[in-house]
Amino acid sequence: MSTGYSRSPKLLKGALVEFSERFLLPIPNVIIFQYNPETLTRTLEVWNPGGEGSSGASSGNETAHTAQPFDPPESFTIALELDAADALEKPESHPVAFISGVADRIAAMEMLLYPQPEDAASGLLSAVSGALSVGAGGGGLDVGGMVSGALGGGDVKPVPRGTVPVVLLVWGPGRIVPVRLTSFSVEEQAFSPQLYPIRAKVSIGLKILTPKDFPNCKKKLSEELAIAAFKFTRKQKEILAAANTANSIESIIGMLPF
Repeated sequence: MSTGYSRSPKLLKGALVEFSERFLLPIPNVIIFQYNPETLTRTLEVWNPGGEGSSGASSGNETAHTAQPFDPPESFTIALELDAADALEKPESHPVAFISGVADRIAAMEMLLYPQPEDAASGLLSAVSGALSVGAGGGGLDVGGMVSGALGGGDVKPVPRGTVPVVLLVWGPGRIVPVRLTSFSVEEQAFSPQLYPIRAKVSIGLKILTPKDFPNCKKKLSEELAIAAFKFTRKQKEILAAANTANSIESIIGMLPF
């Protein structure tokens, strides 16, 4: 006789979803949490105009102490546990884990911190084209412009900085938000004979990105998806906050003496 409860709810797993721009369309790289963390710490920063001694607080503005010019920055801290023990029991079904343990999952999360290769390539092409610009007069190389650019002058465009890929934190249907990794640490606890980690703890700090963090007029598809996810989660938060008013009304009615 089976002792399992057949009506157990299906557990959703959290994930980090990376959108890479290596091809014409964003290719999602889904990093599923092997085990959902037992705790998820959230922090919202309250806007501080500079303290009591700031000009805003002493200018006589009655709304200085209640001002909030933008959404409060929100960040997450999560600790993930990775273990290849179950996969190593069936190496024929998990060849990657048999060879590298959990190193592939650690590497996938680490790559969220690195600039995308195509941005570095575009920056290199821009630098080469700027250095080999053809002079308008004689048709040869503009040596003066090259020297001026090397010394910080001229019209040579600066090499564009690399950018990290767009990442979504998916924590159930009620929380799908664009994030950027702000901290990352790994504690490797056990190793294979080839010294690949087979068990590890990964601590990640995440900062939620808002639509203001994607200021480009011509946004990429991955950025449009990130903004849509942020607005969707924000709307759910507003709906839940509004639903709480029903509990508040009942509490107030119970407190009234008449």
